[in-house]
Amino acid sequence: MGSEVRFRSVDLARLAGVSTQQIRNYEESGVLPPAPRTESGYRVFEEAHRQALLAFRALMKGYGPVTATPVMRRVHGGDVPGALALVDAAHAALHEERVALSAAAEALRASAGAGPATPSSRPALRVGEVAGLLGVRTSALRVWEAAGLLTPRREHGTGYRLFDPADVRDARLVHTLRGSHYPFDRIRPVLDGLRREGSSEALRVALVARGEALTARTRAMLEGAGALHTYLGSVTAAGRDGEPAGDGEGRPRPR
Repeated sequence: MGSEVRFRSVDLARLAGVSTQQIRNYEESGVLPPAPRTESGYRVFEEAHRQALLAFRALMKGYGPVTATPVMRRVHGGDVPGALALVDAAHAALHEERVALSAAAEALRASAGAGPATPSSRPALRVGEVAGLLGVRTSALRVWEAAGLLTPRREHGTGYRLFDPADVRDARLVHTLRGSHYPFDRIRPVLDGLRREGSSEALRVALVARGEALTARTRAMLEGAGALHTYLGSVTAAGRDGEPAGDGEGRPRPR
């Protein structure tokens, strides 16, 4: 790539389908590397900026702005390990979603054909234990109970909430569906059907749809990670060409 390649703000804006102001915001926030200015103060974007923009837009599709933005900022701050740690954390979170989805699907399969829930000899769990099991706050369980989604019994004398196995199953399913942004009024009939019949076709469909959404997101994340890898390669190559890879403050120097 030649250093003679130059881009205006409007050129990059058209490439990404955003406004020229957004391109300027990207540069100011560190999503793009620092851009040199003309004597009159206009930004001069180069090939490195185009590559950074493509990497960021690809990351946005898979990881969202909450992860994509600090990833690029860390890269341009010279903290590549920190940027990759954010990528790793996003993949780990996605894996946890898959584990939760699998557990919910297993709970549904186990309850299929079993009819309405019956008392179990397994010990009941208190609200803190269920919250720890699901990885949520106890306040979330109380909100779900107030919305009529959960109906734990109360311990005689203390009034503590006690979650029997069927209640834990319901909490797990609510957690999974809320992760898919299902509103309470769509979750309630699903749980009612599950408690009444021991199974729910609507819930099965919802779990399948969530699985498909996670697969699509995984593919988008892989595409974004590939674009980031390509960009990091160009930054490394800049350093090998005999020009410092940073601008003196740890940030990659535009090529």
